[in-house]
Amino acid sequence: MSLKLSSSWLLGLLYCYSTTLYANTVTVSVVDGDGKPVSAAVVFLESTAASAALQAAAPVKIVQRDKSFIPEITIVPRGTAVSFPNEDTVRHHVYSFSPVKQFEIKLYVGTPTEPVVFEQSGVAVLGCNIHDEMIAWVVVLDTPYYASSDAAGMVNLSNIPEGDYTLRVWHKDLLSETDIPSIALSVTATNSPQRVILPQLVPMF
Repeated sequence: MSLKLSSSWLLGLLYCYSTTLYANTVTVSVVDGDGKPVSAAVVFLESTAASAALQAAAPVKIVQRDKSFIPEITIVPRGTAVSFPNEDTVRHHVYSFSPVKQFEIKLYVGTPTEPVVFEQSGVAVLGCNIHDEMIAWVVVLDTPYYASSDAAGMVNLSNIPEGDYTLRVWHKDLLSETDIPSIALSVTATNSPQRVILPQLVPMF
């Protein structure tokens, strides 16, 4: 009987320790050069351990509807498959010439048989050869710890293991990859809120 109690106590202790280790939250606010909140910014934590913990997500969809890509910005872990259903009555020709993933799905309606797998981290810009106004972004990450900022520019990254990370923020209106912030961050049980300023936002579309 005492052995069972001892085992139960040990399991409980291990569970509490594991929960504490992974229950860390990092809060980030994203603002522009004038201090105004920036929505739809992709906030993520990178590290060697984060990359090792990465798993592809379940297949996702980027729908073409009313001559638009929906959603405009899609965030996926590396290795995730993406399909491109065309719900319009006109045909589309979806493509990406970005180094991270180059592909073409020539004029079609309905859903292509094969999805596109994004094996490399980075940002792929999507377009349509028929409708120049159509544009979207696929942000492929090498980490499972990410989220998109809300209308108030806020992000809560939850269940982050303790350790050293690089905090990075991407937004579609950044001029270049060199404008993506790179901030060293140590995640512990108590983390100070982070504030990231994106001073070089230039709307392109």
